[in-house]
Amino acid sequence: MKKILCTTAVAATMLVACGPKVPQLGDASIDEVIAAMTLEEKAHLVIGTGMAGFSGDSAVVGATKKLVPGAAGTTYPIERLGIPSVVLADGPAGLRIDPKREGDNQTYYCTHFPIGTLLASTWDQELVENVGKAIGNEVLEYGADVLLAPALNIHRNPLCGRNFEYYSEDPVVSGKIAAAYVRGVQSNGVGTSIKHFATNNQESNRMMNDARVTPRALREIYLKGFEIAVKESEPWTVMSSYNYMNGVYTSENPELQTTALRTEWGYKGMVMTDWFGGKDAVAQMKAGNDMLQPGVDKQYTAIVAAVKDGSLDETVLDTNVRRILEMILKTPRFKGYEYSNKPDLKAHAKVTRQSATEGMVLLENRNGVLPMTASVKNIALLGCTSYDFIAGGTGSGNVNRAYTVSLLDGLKNAGYTFGVDLKKTYEEYIKQENERNKPKGDDKLTAFLPTPRPTEMSVSSELMTQLVAKNDIALITIGRNSGEFIDRSLADFSLSASELALIRQTTAAFHAAGKKVVVVLNIGGVIETASWKQLPDAILCAWQGGQEGGNSVADILSGKVSPSGKLPMTFPVAWADVASSKNFPSEGRMSDFGFDRRNTDKKENLWDYTNYEEDIYVGYRYFDSFHKPVSYPFGYGLSYTRFEYSDAVVKPEADGFTVTLSVKNAGTVAGKEVVELYAAAPDAQKANKPEKELKDFVKTRELKAGESTKVTLKVKSADLASFDEKTSSWVVPAGTYNFLVGASSRDIRATLPVTVAASSVKANNIFKPQTALKTLTR
Repeated sequence: MKKILCTTAVAATMLVACGPKVPQLGDASIDEVIAAMTLEEKAHLVIGTGMAGFSGDSAVVGATKKLVPGAAGTTYPIERLGIPSVVLADGPAGLRIDPKREGDNQTYYCTHFPIGTLLASTWDQELVENVGKAIGNEVLEYGADVLLAPALNIHRNPLCGRNFEYYSEDPVVSGKIAAAYVRGVQSNGVGTSIKHFATNNQESNRMMNDARVTPRALREIYLKGFEIAVKESEPWTVMSSYNYMNGVYTSENPELQTTALRTEWGYKGMVMTDWFGGKDAVAQMKAGNDMLQPGVDKQYTAIVAAVKDGSLDETVLDTNVRRILEMILKTPRFKGYEYSNKPDLKAHAKVTRQSATEGMVLLENRNGVLPMTASVKNIALLGCTSYDFIAGGTGSGNVNRAYTVSLLDGLKNAGYTFGVDLKKTYEEYIKQENERNKPKGDDKLTAFLPTPRPTEMSVSSELMTQLVAKNDIALITIGRNSGEFIDRSLADFSLSASELALIRQTTAAFHAAGKKVVVVLNIGGVIETASWKQLPDAILCAWQGGQEGGNSVADILSGKVSPSGKLPMTFPVAWADVASSKNFPSEGRMSDFGFDRRNTDKKENLWDYTNYEEDIYVGYRYFDSFHKPVSYPFGYGLSYTRFEYSDAVVKPEADGFTVTLSVKNAGTVAGKEVVELYAAAPDAQKANKPEKELKDFVKTRELKAGESTKVTLKVKSADLASFDEKTSSWVVPAGTYNFLVGASSRDIRATLPVTVAASSVKANNIFKPQTALKTLTR
């Protein structure tokens, strides 16, 4: 019989219990467990278990990566102290794990839910919470513990490749939708990780880019959504972003990770890095970035050495360890949950189908061409994307699903037929285009990048004549895809020559025969619409509705569901009209993922920066304040019915104001309405404030024709404050404010003046830019 020595070296490497007196997590206090940990165990716990193909603790990788194949990462197990490895898995459109497993005939598909932009377009917190509940159930039943979602960075510019994961150009929409998502997921007893904290508003060179932002813009725009999500949903974890912010990596910035997040906002959870984020492991520990993912050997070595030489106080490391252990204690894996590997995918497919319809935005509907009447039987279905429908974006936001319902299949399921069957022709053409666009080389990022969309197939005049003769209406789908690692290009923002030609040819031919044309936008982010939107009779922005997308679009087109989505961002007339366009790459630049470069001290040829010179004037705050024409305003969306607002009243409360009003469905079909509440400060132009700012919103229940309901919106007095950099204070000037009740930022239905008392709340003097910024002012 071999004798096992009870030494820290053996315990740390072999992870064996040394006797009954060793404290166990969950039985003993966290203080006792930390006291029993060796320095080496602590250092292992604060980094992950490595990533296949990259430097890490391979012995642990082999053990933990089998827990849930395809999950993004795991935490380090310390068996002798009862500390298990817990599983971290990608989101946010659904759980991302491998559907196939070696030696296993079963499949482990997950439900692909609508993208973040579509969920935000619902403006419905209850609906988003229900989607979160369904996603969280799959996280639980597939054995994961923390979903690395939601993502809520601001849509600073339409070309950000990751906007499809994010929610809005407005922090109130972003924060409240994210909070609803978090509450839904975490209701299953699993965790979330709100990301990317902070100012990860572009993918171009994201690991070496310095976001240069004023303290005011940070606090009012880029951090506000995170603050709302933290305070309204208490996410288990926060994920720091890749980029620098005002000269410091966000994961190494104590002003961000500790002063703002914990001291000012009261956050109690754990912070982890994005995968391979940051450079200096010791600086990350000191900043309050508790866990480094996925973990590499040199981080472990650096932390141990720093404690031994005194450059890292072990009490700091203990604090990081404590937060990780507090998170582990809450996980299903620690609690011994026996997951089934069999979530109810059929039920969740119904959730994604219904939720997707709620966020689709009807942009145009001349002469009520939609919904399609009973006389419409045969449809001319054009556009490559009609047959190759896009469920969602690429990268870590993708979901391995069992299927994607194309628009063709969705329309077939709804009972429509096709006078001329183009399916085989389009499928052969798409196959050829995909082969032509196949990435060259064997780059490790290739699998994550969006495949270029096919050049739109040309239609001969003879075929178009047949289509007009044999069909009642034409539908054209325009597709765009994007994802992590690469920003969109200006060419991607505009329609291509082949797409414009197809729209022009089809509308000319069908209109000549007295027939209508509808364009469906299967997109993840904003595209140019102003130059062509008058050509078709209707435009439906369907976004990317997940795996049931084709069915969801058919539900809208057929009138089974009345559209109720509204835009959570502005559609500009031209990209150059966007205030940030002067400081945003437009050529579709790649991210420098930096597996090797992140540890270099040589910044020449790698360093980059983005000046946020538009300051607080992002999205509608810019367009409305500077009276710029837009194609479609923030908060805009049509319906198959119409709504009347009346009896709007504002009432002072102890800590703010309540606005109530009646909303009536004055049309002929059932529908839902989004009501938006903006605030306009006194002397806004003189005070360099936006013309108006969103403060609250609500979506009604479905109202039958002629039915009315009463809605309530709330504004806290503190929500009227702007950040004064000179005094480092949140300041509410006294005066008469106007509360604006609107159907969009440019469709104000009621103006309610209120008298507001002055107030000022001191904040920490942090986030100072290292470079002077020439910011936009009114």
